[in-house]
Amino acid sequence: MALLLLAGLPFSAFSQSPTIHATIDASKTGTPISKYIYGQFLEHGGDIVNTGIWSEMLVDRKFFYPVAASAPTPPPLMANAAGNPRLRRTPTRWWAPVGGDQAVSMDKKAPYTGDQSPLIGLDGKEPRGLSQSGIAVRKGQAYTGRIVLAGSPSAVIKVTLIWGKEASDRETVTVHSLSEGYRKFALRYAAAVDTDDAALEITGTGTGSYHVGAVSLMPANNVEGFRPEVIAALKQLRFGVLRFPGGNFVSSYEWRYGVGDIDKRPPIFDPVWHAVQPNDVGTDEFLTLCRLLGVDPYITVNAGFGDAWSARELVEYTNGAASTPMGKWRAENGHPEAYHVKFWGVGNEPWGDYQMGAMSLPQFEVKHNLFAKEMRKVDPSIKLIAGGAMPDVMEGADQARRINGQYVPDYLSSADWTGQMLLNCLDDIDMVSEHYYASGTQHTDIKLQKKVPIDPPLSLVEWERAPAVQIRAKYEHYEEYLKRIPALRAKPVPIAIDEWAYSGSSRDGYKVVPAYAWAFHEMFRHSDVFQMGAFTFATAMMSENRTEAVLNPTGMLFKMYRDHFGTIPVEVTGDSPQPKPAFPAGGDQPAVNPGSPTYPLDVSAALSEDRKTLAIAVLNPSDSQQSIQIVLNGAKLANSGHLYRMAPDSIDATVVVDKKPEVQVEDQLLGPLPDAITVRPFSVNIYSYAVE
Repeated sequence: MALLLLAGLPFSAFSQSPTIHATIDASKTGTPISKYIYGQFLEHGGDIVNTGIWSEMLVDRKFFYPVAASAPTPPPLMANAAGNPRLRRTPTRWWAPVGGDQAVSMDKKAPYTGDQSPLIGLDGKEPRGLSQSGIAVRKGQAYTGRIVLAGSPSAVIKVTLIWGKEASDRETVTVHSLSEGYRKFALRYAAAVDTDDAALEITGTGTGSYHVGAVSLMPANNVEGFRPEVIAALKQLRFGVLRFPGGNFVSSYEWRYGVGDIDKRPPIFDPVWHAVQPNDVGTDEFLTLCRLLGVDPYITVNAGFGDAWSARELVEYTNGAASTPMGKWRAENGHPEAYHVKFWGVGNEPWGDYQMGAMSLPQFEVKHNLFAKEMRKVDPSIKLIAGGAMPDVMEGADQARRINGQYVPDYLSSADWTGQMLLNCLDDIDMVSEHYYASGTQHTDIKLQKKVPIDPPLSLVEWERAPAVQIRAKYEHYEEYLKRIPALRAKPVPIAIDEWAYSGSSRDGYKVVPAYAWAFHEMFRHSDVFQMGAFTFATAMMSENRTEAVLNPTGMLFKMYRDHFGTIPVEVTGDSPQPKPAFPAGGDQPAVNPGSPTYPLDVSAALSEDRKTLAIAVLNPSDSQQSIQIVLNGAKLANSGHLYRMAPDSIDATVVVDKKPEVQVEDQLLGPLPDAITVRPFSVNIYSYAVE
């Protein structure tokens, strides 16, 4: 059987390491692995949501910026609380005037929504109006939308989709009989070619003037406003839970702007990410997305500039009966049934001085408890997730030093954000939020009290280990809290790693896949502590362009584990311990390296929920072939099973939309579990067998 597992390998030869021995005891089980470990995160950071998952094809469709011949100038840069300027984002697409620069003015006295609406003065037969180019259309695809207009009854408005230079390369919707009040008119087109530079042109002739309040254009096959190809890709993952709307964004977000008539919602300038937000994807749209994907929603409330009353009203809007004030508003907006949202985060990274409304830890403890009190008045059943930061985060973000001068804060000191929250807010915490972004190029130098480059660079195994190292560090911090906080032992509070990723890795490349598999294994080993994840971002699961989307290697890994790994972890022991950490313990450096005692492999095993299937995941993060002998106790396996494997020819393999994929999940039918398993370099393997 071992020879069968090696069939078809393109490598002419492998360096071979001594055989590793492991024992799996199916009778020794741990806390069930939560489906929420595979969760995802979405944030209104720039256009991650507006173009990444939403189907809207137009930019600035509600005219935050004036109609102008050249790119508009964003508002002045705003610095964060530490005085550092934020990124400046100049729009790459905008509305330009048609019929001369003076054809369009911006009406600020009676806008349809927001602060201004275009006003176009007419001049007989000369077309005047506005246009936007850079729109991606595909041959034979239908497009639908609407335009909100008001104006002189004699005006004739033509809304034209243009996909070429010839007179025939266009389709026009003509609107007659305008009135002083704004009205919505339907648009529909069918493109005749593929182009990424189509234009929508809105022009009028006749006398008088007209206003454009808002305009929208989407592919006709959109799924309740969302991109169908994105929904199809993400739905495969069954990732359990989706966190929204932030992230840093939420600290200045007014949720009321994101509900109601989608065209009347005002466009706002987000000071966090320095970008215009049309407020098209708000609370109801997010909850629709969760329904489409079959996952549970996790809403983070604004505890930056926001207040407890606003948070309470948001809970009432989503979970309250239609007879309540906010529930009635929800029903009027087309959603009579309560959503019953269970997971609620109180703020995002409140420990950071870069957050809008940042405050001291003692003040935020009061704020958290006020939020909890008001939110639970509406729905006592909700689960509250507190914004935490263990010593690894307070060191890594250099936040502890500004609080008490320590680079790595002492446990339960004034700069240990999570420790103090658990001490003073435990009754109002059901889970604690932790974040990390692993690095394979920097590490913490405790003596120098700063991050320094890793020199020489990490070996492949250690590079792949980096995300799991952060999981292990958080586990060790949690163990210290259990020793130091008696109330936590009486009421354990699990960790939600609701932002995590490997910084600097290729989004569509394979190299990071073994690293994420290792992080999963470390969470599985401590499934009593780690019970939720939210990967940054759900859109990072895909390779996509403006019209297509497919799962990339990271998405394929998440799907493989969700589909084929078990939920009841079982004990794995071995004869090849992991090496000691390369760097001294402290902050984000654990005292013990993550991994099973099967170095350089990492092995994790779990039974299915009904205990009828055993999955054994064997990760080889090295660049050489490895062999392992597995002894199984506590269960008898069937004589046939499956191997699900990700093992591309190159660690730099990619999956890019529109190109032949270089990575796949192989499904290989096996006979009995072999005595010796040989695994390819940098491969991820799940052996799945029925339990007899």
